[in-house]
Amino acid sequence: MENSVSQKEINDMVWRACDTFRGTLDPAQYKDYILVMLFIKYMSDLWKDTRKQFEAKYNGDKQRVERALSRERFVMPSESDFEFLHSKRRENNIGELINIALEKIEDANKGKLENVFRNIDFNSEPYLGQTKDRNRRLIHLLEDFANPKLDLRPSRIGNQDVIGNAYEYLIAHFAADAGKKGGEFYTPSEVATLLARLLEPKSGDRICDPACGSGSLLIRVAEEIPKHDFALFGQESNGSTWALCRMNMFLHGMDSARIEWCNTITSPRLVEGDSLMKFNVVVANPPFSLDKWGADEAAHDPFNRFWRGIPPKSKGDYAFISHMVETALEGDGRVGVIVPHGVLFRGGAEGKIRQAMIEENLLKAVIGLPANLFFGTGIPAAILIFDKNKKTKDVLFIDASREYLDGKKQNYLREQDIEKIIKAFKAFKNIDKYAYRATVDEIKENDFNLNIPRYVDTFEEEAEVDIPAVQKEIKQIEAELAATRKEMDKYLKELGLI
Repeated sequence: MENSVSQKEINDMVWRACDTFRGTLDPAQYKDYILVMLFIKYMSDLWKDTRKQFEAKYNGDKQRVERALSRERFVMPSESDFEFLHSKRRENNIGELINIALEKIEDANKGKLENVFRNIDFNSEPYLGQTKDRNRRLIHLLEDFANPKLDLRPSRIGNQDVIGNAYEYLIAHFAADAGKKGGEFYTPSEVATLLARLLEPKSGDRICDPACGSGSLLIRVAEEIPKHDFALFGQESNGSTWALCRMNMFLHGMDSARIEWCNTITSPRLVEGDSLMKFNVVVANPPFSLDKWGADEAAHDPFNRFWRGIPPKSKGDYAFISHMVETALEGDGRVGVIVPHGVLFRGGAEGKIRQAMIEENLLKAVIGLPANLFFGTGIPAAILIFDKNKKTKDVLFIDASREYLDGKKQNYLREQDIEKIIKAFKAFKNIDKYAYRATVDEIKENDFNLNIPRYVDTFEEEAEVDIPAVQKEIKQIEAELAATRKEMDKYLKELGLI
């Protein structure tokens, strides 16, 4: 059996590749070049492995091998192969050769990867420097990925999310600050797993993430369906992140996923005729409290998504929530969204939207998460679950903020923590100091404020103080202190100091 390639080995290689760009690129841009090269390396290894399998199957018959390869879901042109690019690494126009290789990959895989690489330029002087410096950097990059230990064939990497895990690693080390400025925080794998299990996607579902980023959350939800009988949809406004999402979908064999490059709020592209597409499952970790999200256009929204109220100009949380709820199928749609805690209690327009959604009996659960789970921010977040097929008018509140693995820089949800949340959610009943099933009347009494401590009492009574025992302990300490002082005076006298 072949030795597997660990995620640590991939991360170590990614770290070495980062050295190529230090002092040249903004750290947040490292991922664009490194992850594209990782994609080329992965697909080249996969193509080489597939070729060998067909050669063995057809006893080296070249014609039959090429015919079989042409029917594969992915085609790797010979001049796009990593080994070819590595062999040309000292050419004076290596940046141009890499760009051409990417164009050929797109042309050979139209419909699956068309325009995916249009935002990346390996021959860019503003980003990578003048010819001599640019070539030197690209030589280093190609040599980093040529490490024999970095064999990314499926038999060696198993089910690892190569692009997603490497993206997470880069975000954690370099791009967190860039995301923080826009309120964008990568969804850790364990939080994605929790969301996926809460929403219980089923065979035949249409699943959408309207703020899909690199696609890892969308993929994780899809993987909950055993036979992969689903349809995936996503929207992403950042061009380079949209490209990563398309690559990520491809690596996971989810070629048919429809991922649109657009602004979900101001110009959604997942439409059917004059209406928004509807989905069984809608899931997202949208930008927290996005400023300038498009409030000026919301009053005239052609899809009437903001009929409950227009969110504040400086906080777009409820713009995304409104969009997600409106795109959930009537009678079946489930929505899971990660939000900052302000969404639970802020007043004004947000309070009115929140009240309307509660009175419509859409909100099913509010789940408080631990602080410091997300890269780039230490603030705690919450998960809101909406359900257009609710069987009760009550809302379940879960305070899961105190149970996690304490990491040095970041906290993590353990499997036991995830399991406890899922169990409480399915039970949908009171659990002392952890979960509370609130009636609509109770929520109304709280002015539709969803702040979790209003419902889940986590107060721990302090142990009763035994006054006589404490007094006895104090007397004993004072006696020991007096004896120590007496002993100290004795030594000081012997030394002639007193």
